[in-house]
Amino acid sequence: MIQALNNLKSKKPQKLAQLKTQKIILIVSFLIVPLFLLLFFTYLPAFNMIRYSFFRWDGTSPEMIWVGWKNYEILFRNPQYLTVMANALYYLVASFLQLLLALIIAFILSFKFRGSNFFKGVFFFPYLLNGVAVALMFLFFFEPKGTLNTILRFLGADSAITLWLIKPKVNNILLASISIWRYIGFNIVIFIAAIQSISPEIYEAAEVDGASRSQILWCIVFPNIKMIVGLNLILAIKGAISVFEVPFLITGGDWGTSTFVIKALNITFGANPQYGLGSAFAVVLLVMILVISGLQKLLIREE
Repeated sequence: MIQALNNLKSKKPQKLAQLKTQKIILIVSFLIVPLFLLLFFTYLPAFNMIRYSFFRWDGTSPEMIWVGWKNYEILFRNPQYLTVMANALYYLVASFLQLLLALIIAFILSFKFRGSNFFKGVFFFPYLLNGVAVALMFLFFFEPKGTLNTILRFLGADSAITLWLIKPKVNNILLASISIWRYIGFNIVIFIAAIQSISPEIYEAAEVDGASRSQILWCIVFPNIKMIVGLNLILAIKGAISVFEVPFLITGGDWGTSTFVIKALNITFGANPQYGLGSAFAVVLLVMILVISGLQKLLIREE
């Protein structure tokens, strides 16, 4: 009897060790495929991108000429490329404005009133539209004989009629505004879900203490959904810096509206392909996203 009990006790650690081994094998089996895909389709291309940025190469020639930091010097000294970097500021400012408006609108729509669900649908609908459809719609809206100039002509404001898409600075503001119109609905829906997760008792206590709606928004709502705001901020900044679809389809990057991605594509796959310079452009874009994301982490910390 005693020997049988001793045998059971000796087998128990062995079974635990077997279960632990099986658990490790199962975890590795599930992780090996996504890790393989991540390595070969994300990290390896990123490494090659950084490596190509130090060479002069047309993408087909067997010879790659080492140029060191020259590609980066060209980017930061050529006014043509500096303009592209400056254009990113329009979309960055638009992304901050988009999140601010989305937070305020989401706070208003989080309260039950007649028609609130209708307005939620109205704001979210543009996010569901295809990018090509959005581009064509606003192309017809801003063209010389388009909707906007027709409305101005009808109102008798002929002096305000202009060629909107070829006017410097104005065209970038308009294109950034399209991004706000298209993506603000997504932020509103996310913020509404986050706001409704806050306990109603907190709102009731604030109202009893005499807090105004603005005080509730900035002193109660914002601190409680700060991490959600931070996540949306990262996504908005990433989208702002890497914007491509709408400006490419509306202006083709002409008249001073070229963005990082449009210019990188033209450099890399244009008539005179320069893979090294295009890779340097992509590396600068990556560094900008990492720096801005790091600053966001410092500014919006979880208490």
